[in-house]
Amino acid sequence: MKFDLIIAGVGGQGIIFTTNVIGRACIKEGKKILAAETHGMAQRGGSVETHIRIGTEFGPLIPKKKADALLGFEPIEALRYSHFLSRKGIAIINTEKIIPPSCVFPGKFTYPDVNYLMSKIKEVFGKVIILNALKLARESGSIMTVNMVMLGVLTNYLPLEKKTIIQAIKELVPEKLIEANLRAFEKGVNFYLTYKS
Repeated sequence: MKFDLIIAGVGGQGIIFTTNVIGRACIKEGKKILAAETHGMAQRGGSVETHIRIGTEFGPLIPKKKADALLGFEPIEALRYSHFLSRKGIAIINTEKIIPPSCVFPGKFTYPDVNYLMSKIKEVFGKVIILNALKLARESGSIMTVNMVMLGVLTNYLPLEKKTIIQAIKELVPEKLIEANLRAFEKGVNFYLTYKS
């Protein structure tokens, strides 16, 4: 099965790590995977995007309007990369905004209303799942596990077994952080089930 995924957010949100977990799971299941990332100013809270292509015969970059899913870790970044998502694709978006560095200069930048951003995305795409992943991560015991909450929601769409993704998490996360990450992952999985019902 072919599956094209865009992950978008800012540096420090665990986007590259999430990409590595998906990659490890693909390898464990014998699925072909190509990935490409852009994270020029990631350490300073800059824009980060990754392209993940499972089962493709083409290059690692996803053409515009061809992604099956967009995993938006931050609202503005989700909107910035929404042009990659197919009209039949699913957008999964975290509502927790991260104020860019430009906001330290009064009058230079005003963060748009998150509800406005979500309404714009909903105008373009039929399938949109919106959640406060930071809140769920906090409930899991660590605000550093937002990426695992998001991955948990996405798992319901990935052409990968849930148990394989869990094994990949266990292999890549430091031992002392495994439980918190798995709790956050399950929070995401369960959020999806509640969201759908």
